[in-house]
Amino acid sequence: MEVSAVIIFLAFLLIAAPFLSSFMKIPVIVVEMLLGVFGAYVGLLKGFELFDILAHLGFLYLMFLVGMEVDLREFSFSKISLLKRTAVFFITLYLLSFTAILYLNLNTIYIAIFSIFSLGVLMALVKEYGKKEPWLTLAINIGIIGELLSIILMIILSSGLKSGFNMQFFITISILLGFLVLFIIVFKIVQVLFWWFPELKVVLMPYQDNKDVDIRLSMSLMFILIALMIMIDTDQVLGAFLAGLFITSFFKHKTQLPEKLSSFGFGFFVPLFFIHVGSTLPLNAFTDEEVLRQAFLVFATLVLIRFISSIVAYTGYFGFKNVTLFSLSSSMPLTFLVAIATLAHNTQTISDKEYYAIVVASMISAIVLMIAIKILHQCFRRKT
Repeated sequence: MEVSAVIIFLAFLLIAAPFLSSFMKIPVIVVEMLLGVFGAYVGLLKGFELFDILAHLGFLYLMFLVGMEVDLREFSFSKISLLKRTAVFFITLYLLSFTAILYLNLNTIYIAIFSIFSLGVLMALVKEYGKKEPWLTLAINIGIIGELLSIILMIILSSGLKSGFNMQFFITISILLGFLVLFIIVFKIVQVLFWWFPELKVVLMPYQDNKDVDIRLSMSLMFILIALMIMIDTDQVLGAFLAGLFITSFFKHKTQLPEKLSSFGFGFFVPLFFIHVGSTLPLNAFTDEEVLRQAFLVFATLVLIRFISSIVAYTGYFGFKNVTLFSLSSSMPLTFLVAIATLAHNTQTISDKEYYAIVVASMISAIVLMIAIKILHQCFRRKT
């Protein structure tokens, strides 16, 4: 297949996705994955190296945007009792995840799958319902903690699965910890520097910017940190994530920057990643009984674990309505679920059918839970 035909086909998919999402009333991310399935089925997205490279770049850009979403100013617990309950939530979550893989006789990678968090789909709920909803406010705070833990877990798994949990793994983790300590030191130095010389922020990212210096600096920082990750032989995800965290922490005066970077990312690079994920699924994955059975098992277990953890931790603090909506809103880690599945599949930790099942489960969770939250939210509002 000629390169030009593939490029034109990808352009068509990028344009079609948002319109199909509106028509079908399902998240655009799910539509993009389904379009990837279709593209692979007609034979237009297989064996195209440039597409693979762009998709990988799209994933790194997504992690960069995830870093920008983790605004520590939004992270707050007004009461100590709520902080204690949150600790109970995470302890219960990990204990139930461990119990589930023992009971269901699953690979240990499923601990990460059942307990992982992602702010990506959660941000869509914020746009629809606003941050004043108590269940959504809690979900954002929990999501920040969970996403940070998920990033760390992904990096540890990536290093361990690629090199094995041997001496080299511990050397790599030690180097990684050293880099994180160095990053924190540099972060503090820059924080003090900007406190003494706040005008430096404006010099680096001027208010009146007709040369897009803000975007150039953001992209340069992302690529520099990714290159450093490659140099110390660890996962590039961390570099992209830290770059986003750095930008959102120090350049708050550029209020339009997150929107500019997000619009570009979700308008081009990130969709290519999800289309690529879909292209790795054969069409018969949606009709294979074994795949569908495993997908519903993953989906049901993920939701049940979070619902039980929410009941244990927050009953008595929130009413049943808020606990239910919170548990459902935290059960859609679509982005990281796909990322973990891709990582495990690339390292042959899980089989092809398990990989298909996890990706299908991520689609099911996004569709079913978004609809369920909408219905329950309306029902609860009528009752009040």
